[in-house]
Amino acid sequence: MKKTYLMIFLMMMLVMVGAGCSSDETEMKAQAGGKVELTVSAAVSLQDALNDIKKSFEKENANVEVHYNFGASGALQQQISQGAPVDLFFSAAEDKFDKLIEEDLIEEKNGIDLVGNDLVLVVPKDSKKEIQSLEDLTKAAKISIGTPESVPAGQYAKQTLENMNLFKEMEDRLVYAKDVRQVLTYVETGNVDAGLVYKTDALNSSKVEIIAAAQADLHDSIIYPVGMINNLEHSKEAKLFYDYLQTEASMKIFEKYGFKNLK
Repeated sequence: MKKTYLMIFLMMMLVMVGAGCSSDETEMKAQAGGKVELTVSAAVSLQDALNDIKKSFEKENANVEVHYNFGASGALQQQISQGAPVDLFFSAAEDKFDKLIEEDLIEEKNGIDLVGNDLVLVVPKDSKKEIQSLEDLTKAAKISIGTPESVPAGQYAKQTLENMNLFKEMEDRLVYAKDVRQVLTYVETGNVDAGLVYKTDALNSSKVEIIAAAQADLHDSIIYPVGMINNLEHSKEAKLFYDYLQTEASMKIFEKYGFKNLK
């Protein structure tokens, strides 16, 4: 009887050990074959260019999968400041990026001013308002800009209107948007008579017409810095993508979408 119990006990132990080994082997295989996932928080105006770059990057780096979190740079910066798990930050404004450097969340050496942009005035294709310049904005009943506190394009738009002495006159006609893409949508749908957006967004819309570009001295320089967040879990892969954004192939994609090469 004792021998029978002993045999049963030994068999149970063998089954448990075997199951444990099988589980460990499965986990090891999953880890070996699994992809490293990167999260990149980026200004929404970069969406089209970055999606193209993602495709080419992942073809060359099959073990890395890039996930984007697009939004207004100010909102993204606040998320990172509050501890959001992000590997890289690609901002449409230097001040939002510099805030993370001040908070020791990005080291200055791990960032670069990569591309630039222009601010332009757009109207719907079938506009009857006869708006032919920035000065003609006084003819518009509604003008959309991004919310200046969180949307860099809105900040640049406000600076432009202030420097033209138009902001106070136009303030009650302004329709604020959560990001530059929403401004473009308002113009495309005719919900507003005009909007101030990035040139890169306007070029990719068949529903709006670019009327004029704001002079560079009317607003802060439109510069897009990108950098790696400190204390990364996947620092090697993050550096790989950070470097890839600076390659000639990536810069050609940025230029295709209307961005200026600042390298």
